[in-house]
Order: sequence, then C-alpha cells, then structure tokens
Amino acid sequence: MPLIFDIAATHIAGRGRQMLVAVLGVAVGVGFSIAMAALMQGGQDDFISQLVDTMPHVDITDEQRTARRQPAEDAFATVAISGLRPRDDRRGIINPLAATSWLASWVPGRLAPSLKAQGVIRYSSQEVGAAIIGVDPERELGVSPIVEDFVQGSFAALAAGGNNVVIGDTMATRLGAGLGDTITAVSSEGLTRDFKITGLFHTGTTMRDEGEAYVLLKNAQVLAARPNAINEIRIKLDDPNRAPAVALRAEAELGYKAVAWQEANESILEALVVRNVIMYTVVGAIMLVAGFGIYNIISTITHEKARDIAIMKSLGFREADMRHLFLLEGVAIGAAGSALGWLLGFFMTYALSLVRFEIAATGQEMTHLPIAWSLLHYAVASAFALGSAAVAGYLPARRAARLNPVDIIRGAS
Repeated sequence: MPLIFDIAATHIAGRGRQMLVAVLGVAVGVGFSIAMAALMQGGQDDFISQLVDTMPHVDITDEQRTARRQPAEDAFATVAISGLRPRDDRRGIINPLAATSWLASWVPGRLAPSLKAQGVIRYSSQEVGAAIIGVDPERELGVSPIVEDFVQGSFAALAAGGNNVVIGDTMATRLGAGLGDTITAVSSEGLTRDFKITGLFHTGTTMRDEGEAYVLLKNAQVLAARPNAINEIRIKLDDPNRAPAVALRAEAELGYKAVAWQEANESILEALVVRNVIMYTVVGAIMLVAGFGIYNIISTITHEKARDIAIMKSLGFREADMRHLFLLEGVAIGAAGSALGWLLGFFMTYALSLVRFEIAATGQEMTHLPIAWSLLHYAVASAFALGSAAVAGYLPARRAARLNPVDIIRGAS
C-alpha cells in the first residue's frame, strides 16, 4: 500500500497545473457552500429566535377546538340541534384562579393571564381601533415581548396602579398624543374610561405598535363589564421545544384550545424545511460540477499512463490495486480542495459577519447579517466534495483496472 501512495503522489505531481485547477474548483465550491449555509442557517435561526421571543410558546384561549357535547345528544340516539345559544353568552376561561394555579404547579416556565377586549381609543377628535389588553404587570414581565421595547416611559409604570396605559408609538402618532396625555378607551360594551399614557413602545410589528393598548387587568375587566374574567393565558417555557407537549397536556386537562408556537407557525416552519432542501441541492450541484473537473483529470491520467498500468499489472499488481490507485488520486484532490475550501469558507463567513446595514424602519439602528457558525456546515460541504471526488475517481479507476496488459504492450490500446 505505501507503494500505491508513492505512485499516486507521482501522478499528481506530474500534472501540477491541472491538479491545482481541480483543487481550486473544489475549494471554491466548498467555500461558497459553507458561506451560503452559514448565511441561510443564520437567517433561519434569527427568524425563529424572533418568532419565539415575540409570541408566547403556548397560548391558551377561551376557544374550543370542537363544540361542547350537549346533554340531549347523550339522552337520545338521534338528535339534531340548531340555533343553540346560551341566554348569556359571556365567553371566558371558567374558574381562572384554579386554572392558573394548576398550570403554575407543573409548567416549566412562566405564565400570565390576561383579558383581551376590542375597543376604540380616542384622543381629541381622533379615533383608533385597538385591542385593549388587561394584564398583571408582575406576571407580564416574564412573558411579554414588549417590556424591553419602550422608547418612552416603561412597562413598570402600570404596576403603580391607577388608570395608566401603555400604547405603541405608531398609535400615539395617529392619535396625536404623547407621554402624559389622557386618552379615552371605549369598549365594545359601550363603557368608557380615561387613561393616562405612561409608556410608548416600538416592537417593529405594525399590528402591535398600532393596535395594542395595555392596562391593568382589573381596569380591563371593569371596562369590558366582565369582573374577575380572563380569556387568555400566555406561557413562556424555559425550553421552547417542549411547547407541543405542554399544550397537549393543558388542553386535555382544561378543555380550552392551547396552541404551541410550532402549531401557530406550521406553514412557516414547513417553508424553512423546503428552503433547506433547496440549499443543500444547490450545494450538491456545485460539488457535482467540481467533480467533472476531477473526472477529466483522472481520466486523462488513466489514458496517458496506460503503458505504466500494463507494466504494473505484469509485475503482479492486482486489479484492486489499480482501482485503489486512481480512486486515491481522486479522493486526494477532493481532500485538498476541502481543506482549502474550509479556509476560504471561514474567511468568507467572517467577511459576511462584518457587513453592516441600516434598518429602514427606524433609520437609526445598525445591525449585522445573521450568521450561524457551525462545524456541521464544514462537514456537509466536505462530505459532498469527497463524495463527488470519489465517484469521479472511481469511474476511470474501474476502466484502468480492466485494461489488458498484453493488448496495451502490443499497441492494441
């Protein structure tokens, strides 16, 4: 076997320029593959991170996936019920204190109850439709994504009590109101209440910045004429990946619809899987093109070294030795290209991580391209490179092994 290595090294050294071109072809393919994978994976991770941070991991509402079974359906074999409506249809989570206490006893994370009601916010002659959300400030700090997004005031101002409200800066702009002004909230029940603006937040999500107002839970209950009621429990878990299991258990026990963040964004996650398939397909195509260069060189060497092959086989080298020889040359080119590609990929990824750009939404904040540093990217790119190099080297190697030394020496081939 050491002799096979020496012969392979001699063949490679004898065609230095062509070998260098082949190695560079593989290196460029590996380098670009690593940089592209780092950029796409970084963008995906950043998107999922923002998705997980800006919404509850599990959201329990007062809805139900299926209608409740009516007593008449149990009493009669065949029954049709239509137009059924309770006399007082006031939705909400029944016995909220027991529900939140039960969840707090086993949920590995934090939870916060709230009451969300639709209404209108008025200031001067301006009106804006909004979701008026009543919260417990202390609990909300553990689950709310807006607590760190305040441009004026703070979320903690709600805890001071009184008729305080925090709204998005876009809503404030539309109303023409500012910090310290008093606005009027009108609920769908027709009740009104004045609130003092104690904070303005900016999340970057238009729907939230323009359409949400946070008040104390008791104020929202009074405004909506629903004392002691809640219609949503939001949960933030220590491990977001446990959300489906937590949602399943909560829904089975409470009977209310519990949605994990994965379920709420199922179509987006499926799109990301498709994007990853496309990305690795492109990586494979790049390596396939580089493999053609390796195949061309090994095939040329096989043709030029036909007499050498005949002499080696007549001296006792087996067909397997011939296959190993040329396969080794192809893999050596792939390995050298992979090693050089690692360096190229690292520097390209590092250069991309230094790119800075300005977010148009604020006009001030500067950020970097999201980059994921992972050894998996290097391993996958090298696997594609070595795989294509092995295939490119095997085809000429198999042909070389089948050559008849007698025909070659006689000049038949």
